[in-house]
Amino acid sequence: MRKSTLILAIAPLIFMLGACNSESDKTRDPTNTASNTEAPVARNTLNTVNNIKKRGKLICGVSGELPGFSFLGTDGKYSGIDVDICRAIAVVLFDNPDAVEFRNLNAKERFTVLQTGEIDILSRNTTWILSRDASISLDFAPVIFYDGQGIMIRKNSGIKSLEDLKGKGICVQTGTTNEQNLADQMRKLNVSYKPVVFEDVNITFATYSEGRCDAITADRSALVSRRTTLPKPEDNVILDELLSSEPLAPAVKQGDSQWTDLVTWVVYTLIKAEELGINSQNLAKFSTNTDPNIKRFLGTEGNLGEGLGLSNDFAAKIIKNVGNYGEIYDRNLGKNSQLNLARNQNRLWTQGGLLYSPPFR
Repeated sequence: MRKSTLILAIAPLIFMLGACNSESDKTRDPTNTASNTEAPVARNTLNTVNNIKKRGKLICGVSGELPGFSFLGTDGKYSGIDVDICRAIAVVLFDNPDAVEFRNLNAKERFTVLQTGEIDILSRNTTWILSRDASISLDFAPVIFYDGQGIMIRKNSGIKSLEDLKGKGICVQTGTTNEQNLADQMRKLNVSYKPVVFEDVNITFATYSEGRCDAITADRSALVSRRTTLPKPEDNVILDELLSSEPLAPAVKQGDSQWTDLVTWVVYTLIKAEELGINSQNLAKFSTNTDPNIKRFLGTEGNLGEGLGLSNDFAAKIIKNVGNYGEIYDRNLGKNSQLNLARNQNRLWTQGGLLYSPPFR
């Protein structure tokens, strides 16, 4: 009687242990697909693309005052390499390069305006640095212009090097990497100087133009651009010495991987198009090209666009409406522009430069 009672008492425990072991075995079994199915990871939290499409236009933050990068002309139209990046994005979203609202932003306010969602993208000659990427939650697209910080002085000043700026007044815009770079370099050289700091870039350069500081520092491209607006450009020279490296890239707010990917691959499209020799003038000739790489790139084969939420011929649309990177560079900064900046490190990697695109496959 006692044995029967004991067996009856133990039996449920044996059953429970057996069930637990059976379930545990299922969990460990790599062939059990049900147990290995992971919950899908959310791709987006901000739905930026949907919001832009509902609005009917892209909102792009720019300088608006820097020829070659972003500048509002007397005809009321914006031009520049930063502007063309936004126009290329508008093409893939709306099939219309003009579906963009440009907003002029100064250096100090640009990041706040992006973080609060007042703009969709910051395309404003902005340097990609660690603290901006991590501390203020920005995602940077690929570099569109490799630059470096320089110093501009008057030709008759007698200044030949950074050491000659001892005790001199140097105009610099606050809220930029230029301010800290200047301080770091002069500290390293043990050269004391007088920083003349302003928030507004126009006031900064006007102060230099009026002779109220002995030199002015900014990205070399900005110095070349702004020199063309001075009363006597030829009376001003840029020192050979570089204070820093300044990789300039568009930026978006963190939290929306789809939007970041879209902006990233639009930039890569411009670079890859030049690498493949495809431009706005010869695009039609490539429509029957049998090279698999070109067919995938232009969307006549495969479905690369779908992964970005775009039509498969998105690259062809960009090239048709905006051109490739080389065309954009030449008309805004290079041989077809007033600045006539040599490409140097902004050449393709195949030509000894730093521009490189991952494969489109």
